[in-house]
Amino acid sequence: MIPVEQDGPPEHKFPFRALPFRAARWSAAALRSGLRGVIGIVYPPSCIACQAATGEAQALCATCWGDIGFIERPYCERLGTPFAVDLGAGLLSPAAIADPPVFTRARAVCRFDGTARELVHRLKYGDRVELGLTLGRMMAQAGRELLGDADLIVPVPLHRTRLWSRRFNQAAVLARVVSNVSGVALSPLALARVKRTRQQVGLTRPQRADNLQGAFKVPAGAKPQIEGRRILLIDDVLTTGSTANAAARALLRAGARDVDMLTFARVVTDA
Repeated sequence: MIPVEQDGPPEHKFPFRALPFRAARWSAAALRSGLRGVIGIVYPPSCIACQAATGEAQALCATCWGDIGFIERPYCERLGTPFAVDLGAGLLSPAAIADPPVFTRARAVCRFDGTARELVHRLKYGDRVELGLTLGRMMAQAGRELLGDADLIVPVPLHRTRLWSRRFNQAAVLARVVSNVSGVALSPLALARVKRTRQQVGLTRPQRADNLQGAFKVPAGAKPQIEGRRILLIDDVLTTGSTANAAARALLRAGARDVDMLTFARVVTDA
């Protein structure tokens, strides 16, 4: 059985340990607060994108915040791509009608450009794992609708060779934050990348789809978690949707009820 990460048992179930635990927790919180104060004096908080001074740690300055192209309604209910004008609720984009995705819905915080692209690259290639906290919180906010329907959060996995070279999976980092914020259970090993694929960068849409054929599989031990459940896939960026489709297809074949997709950023092609 693949483990599912959930919140621990409520404190009231342990009456004899509750008081010492709370006292220890308060002491630890006070210590952390004091340390933050000292660190804030020596190293004032700065923007996570441009390093300009900010009022709090792990935040964006006004300039960088203004540079992010947040995706808000109106947008395609299926792909989450923004519309230029509001023509009413429930509309689908021409792309969603002509080539429906395997997943049910996709949502993203913002467009993949400017500051957003820089943040993703720093997390993904610059070992800035701490950025996952800010980006993940933003994802939890943008994905409220999907999280309200989700039974289980599953990150898009890396192949073991790529995980070895990169040392961490950025999707798993983001998924853990989204799970912690939302309270939806996380299963980081419910989906495996069993095929070593070429880098997707530079490939056309058909090449990407072909590259990902048979790339994902649900381990036998994880199938009881997947069957009949609504899965929320997490990744950093949605480009053509090839990775999301391949991952969603594997989950649906394992018995998932439906699969939604939540990313920090997505590529948007303006018509």
